[in-house]
Amino acid sequence: MYRRRRLVVFVLTLILLAAAVTGAVFGIRWLVQEQPWQNLPFLSDEPVAEESADPIPTILPTASPNGGGGPTPEPTEQEPEACANGALQVVAVTDQDTYQPEQNPKLSMELTNVGAVDCVVNVGTKQQRFVVSSGPDDWWRSTDCQVDPSDQWVTLEAGQTVSTVDPVTWDRTRSYDDTCDADNRPGAVGGGATYTLTVRLGEVTSAPNSFILY
Repeated sequence: MYRRRRLVVFVLTLILLAAAVTGAVFGIRWLVQEQPWQNLPFLSDEPVAEESADPIPTILPTASPNGGGGPTPEPTEQEPEACANGALQVVAVTDQDTYQPEQNPKLSMELTNVGAVDCVVNVGTKQQRFVVSSGPDDWWRSTDCQVDPSDQWVTLEAGQTVSTVDPVTWDRTRSYDDTCDADNRPGAVGGGATYTLTVRLGEVTSAPNSFILY
């Protein structure tokens, strides 16, 4: 009976010892594979992330729509469009009000952009027409004997006025488109006769400007 009890105690001891050894082996293997100490904050080389507070809501707009904080791009400037007829004002100009027999009138024009925006207009000789009249009779037209008419596009700012650089000289003769090279064209009557100058640029016509020939 005594021997039997000792045998039972011996077998239980062996079982407990085997269980302890098995547990130790699996525990060491888990420690080697998992290395749980790497997750401890005081052993990690990386800084511990701090919790950030929730952002404060704002009712003000951000610096830019995309949230980048950069400056808002400036709108690109548009090229001026062609001037409308109603935006242009043409004035007929003579260099004098009266002319002696040996003086030839010099004719020019002033062009003003009376609109509210900048615009582009063709001021070339293709668009210019100077007409000298005596009453209802057109004595001279610049287009009758015009040579090599050309285009010249310029931008007029709102309210800007420009004038002819090279005035047109009228030789005080009657013009015809078929007598440009003639030497005997009729001369204009002087002695205090009144004539008018009208200037046309495209579809815009000036008011008549009067002057006197002696």
